[in-house]
Amino acid sequence: MFGKPEQVPQNERTLSTPLQLRHQQSVRFELTRNYREAYGIYTASGILFNHESPRRGYEFVTRKITSGIARIVAGKERNLRLGNLEAKRDWSRREYTAAMWTMLQEPEADDYVIGTGEAHSVREFAELSSGMWAWIIGLRGLRSRFIPPAEVNILLSDATKARQKLGWEHKVSFPQLVREMVEADCKLLGVEAELNRAVGGRV
Repeated sequence: MFGKPEQVPQNERTLSTPLQLRHQQSVRFELTRNYREAYGIYTASGILFNHESPRRGYEFVTRKITSGIARIVAGKERNLRLGNLEAKRDWSRREYTAAMWTMLQEPEADDYVIGTGEAHSVREFAELSSGMWAWIIGLRGLRSRFIPPAEVNILLSDATKARQKLGWEHKVSFPQLVREMVEADCKLLGVEAELNRAVGGRV
């Protein structure tokens, strides 16, 4: 929706400028806003920054990292190949559903940016995931390839409006999110015990 934004962080005011339609979600947002403003229909939009979980599809970089690390630990792979390691995203977990429910309880429909206000790079996500095992050193197994066309360098939310108007806050930290996803992928491959011994509450 924001394309390659000139404003960082991004909030609802950023959407008052022409959107860079790099994704079909931009079209859906404009249609939703148009029906509210033109016809008085109760239509609210949550502009949700990256929300992750162990259910994330394998085509997304976070799940690609955690499942790849799990496969390395299980001895099924030796390398993890990624694209732009310096791309930064605003990643979170769980509380977004509560935000969506809360915005729909408001008497007047509106648009809300939902995110943590923290940006972490793909490199940070991979380092934190692989750092759970002392014998996986840094990013030695990574390859900076597969950079998608129309790559966006940084997406960072400004969820001030949601905090002030809805009373919404995010609670799951970035390290907690990474650990949860790595643990889940390790369990799928039967390496849960090794994970527990290695992590030891450090994450």
